[in-house]
Amino acid sequence: MLPGLLCLALLSSAGCSREKGKSGKAKPAVPVLTAEVAVRPMPVEIRTFGTVEPAISVTLKSQITGLLTKINFKEGQDVKKGDILFTIDSLPFENDLKQAESTLSRDRLQCENAQKEAQRQDELLKKGLTSQDMYDQAKTTADAFAATVKAEEAVVENAKVQLGYCTIISPINGRTGKYLIDEGNLVKANETVLNTVNQIKPIEVSFTVPEQNLGEISRQMSRGSLEVKAFLPDEPEKPESGTLTFIDNAVDRSTGTISLKAVFSNDNMRLWPGQYVKLLLVLSVQSDAIVVPSEAVQTGQKGTYVFVIRPDMSAENRPVKVARQLDNFTVIAEGLKAGEPVVIEGYQRIGLDTRVEIRNDSATAPSSKP
Repeated sequence: MLPGLLCLALLSSAGCSREKGKSGKAKPAVPVLTAEVAVRPMPVEIRTFGTVEPAISVTLKSQITGLLTKINFKEGQDVKKGDILFTIDSLPFENDLKQAESTLSRDRLQCENAQKEAQRQDELLKKGLTSQDMYDQAKTTADAFAATVKAEEAVVENAKVQLGYCTIISPINGRTGKYLIDEGNLVKANETVLNTVNQIKPIEVSFTVPEQNLGEISRQMSRGSLEVKAFLPDEPEKPESGTLTFIDNAVDRSTGTISLKAVFSNDNMRLWPGQYVKLLLVLSVQSDAIVVPSEAVQTGQKGTYVFVIRPDMSAENRPVKVARQLDNFTVIAEGLKAGEPVVIEGYQRIGLDTRVEIRNDSATAPSSKP
């Protein structure tokens, strides 16, 4: 029995040795690119979209009914406050004014005569040469003519106002739109739209942000003006700079957003009403932000994480808490320290405690600077 048992033991030992040799073979290191965790000043900002709107928009209508005789501007022309834009036939209103003035002149003469008669009757009454009834009648007639004169004066003033409505002027500095009516057409009072004048210098941009940003925006706005940058599709590298001026007084419960508005000087006329633009609202600057390239941050079933290279060249899967992302960089709220190397390329082949080989060089190693 001993020789057989010895043989079995030797076979088992040889098999185990071969098996250990296979399992004990070292795996090759995974080549990766890394970047150091940096501490940098990073702006706290909100990115969104907005719609350009005129600062003031005026729809022009006539306050009288009449024939449009002249248009004094060209489509799309810049106009100033007080410029004459439309002229309506004034002849009917001039005649009304002349008639009212003529009636007023007649009533003034009659009023003067009535007052003289009332004064004469007053003197006669004092001398006992007339009755009280005669004086009262003369005084009543004079007072009635005085009231008539005041009424006619109001008629004359109203006729002058109506005549003034024949000339329609621009109420603001702005730019006119396309023609909505041509000369020779009859316009109706308070009904016919003649044109729209938009003020585009300065101009406004309306936008919305999630309601969770409201507290920080309000705090920063109370400390000073907040800058808003507008990026145009044709020249995204040349943003227009404006100032946040308005926060709505209520949150839209249907969308969970708050409406805001920014004003831009628009001196070079790049922003146009109705335009859709990208916006950047800068709230503050975090001076000591922990920053990594965004490609280092991965998302798994348990949340976000990064691969950190240990001193022994093994990779550690470390959970992190992301504060925000800016361009190609991510600000980390918790989980990393400055100077730690994190994997930005090659993480697909990394497993638990995988050994890595860093292959950074000047041509392939991306900068960790924002």
